[in-house]
Amino acid sequence: MKLSIRSVTCLGLALIGVTQIVNFSGKLTLGTMPSEMEEFRLSDPAPECDSWRRHMPKHRDSAAYRIYMKSRKIWRSKIEWQLTRDEAIQILSGVQTAADMGDWGARALMAKFYLQGLGVLDTNRVLEPDPVKAVAILRSAASLGQPWALYDLGVAHQYGYGGAHPSNKLAWAYYLKAATLGSPEAQMALASAYGDARKLKDKENMLLCAYRQRHGEAAHELAIYQVAITEDFNQAIRYFQDGTEYGNRASALALWRLYADGFWSYLGEDYKPAFDRLGIKADAERSRRYEDIAGALEINPDLKLTRLSEVLPLPPAKLPSWDDVTDALEPDTDAPPAY
Repeated sequence: MKLSIRSVTCLGLALIGVTQIVNFSGKLTLGTMPSEMEEFRLSDPAPECDSWRRHMPKHRDSAAYRIYMKSRKIWRSKIEWQLTRDEAIQILSGVQTAADMGDWGARALMAKFYLQGLGVLDTNRVLEPDPVKAVAILRSAASLGQPWALYDLGVAHQYGYGGAHPSNKLAWAYYLKAATLGSPEAQMALASAYGDARKLKDKENMLLCAYRQRHGEAAHELAIYQVAITEDFNQAIRYFQDGTEYGNRASALALWRLYADGFWSYLGEDYKPAFDRLGIKADAERSRRYEDIAGALEINPDLKLTRLSEVLPLPPAKLPSWDDVTDALEPDTDAPPAY
């Protein structure tokens, strides 16, 4: 029994979270291709899997990292409009200090702040957008071969901001380079292009590359594929569980809805027996826990729930006690950063 077009549409609306969509177009704007870059062609073999961490600095200053993380935690403690002006000043000061000390994560966040500004209200705005400064940070990090910056520089070229020449040709060359160096965001972009071209094996391989790096959106996309195409609901549930562990809110929402009804009701009642055979039943407590996690991830998408399977295991395992979402979080550590 295959899903109807209407069912797939409803599934997408119900399960898929809002994500950045990067579309590949064969109509490429002219631009100067850097000598170290290659044009992205759908006819070429897909890149091999790699991990972005292998291409980052081997040492990360502990003092700078602590300053950066302290500021980032304040930034992620609230929705941005809820920040006070003093909190916004503290965030900006800490991130800028860590960036000046050379921390790559702080520099990446400063690029984001320069692109979007910091503080969305007149009462808490402490930095106005300056895309030119954002792109300058990206160019500096990209010149060092840092995968995150190569991907973000591709986005800048695609949309033509901050002095980056608007060019799909350049944008996709940067996505290709970033994916080759293990950027999961770039791997996801290539997966989208391969999917649009019906190169489904290459799409799956790129999704798996990102998934193996604990990329939550990749887990979510793999789960959607299992639901809509293969109807392997058991595997879909496992991917959604992994997506939740990796911090993907849409995956948590999918499991919240699953255990609220005992099946994904938007597929239609005809699908309920398939979930009955898997032993899936409505479970108000499981559903509540996933709803709590989704709420926490809406505020702080940085959360990594490495203890999820201990405190919220999949059936038939029984649920242990639960205080709140912090039970599932990776414990804080004073160990130096590993990457």
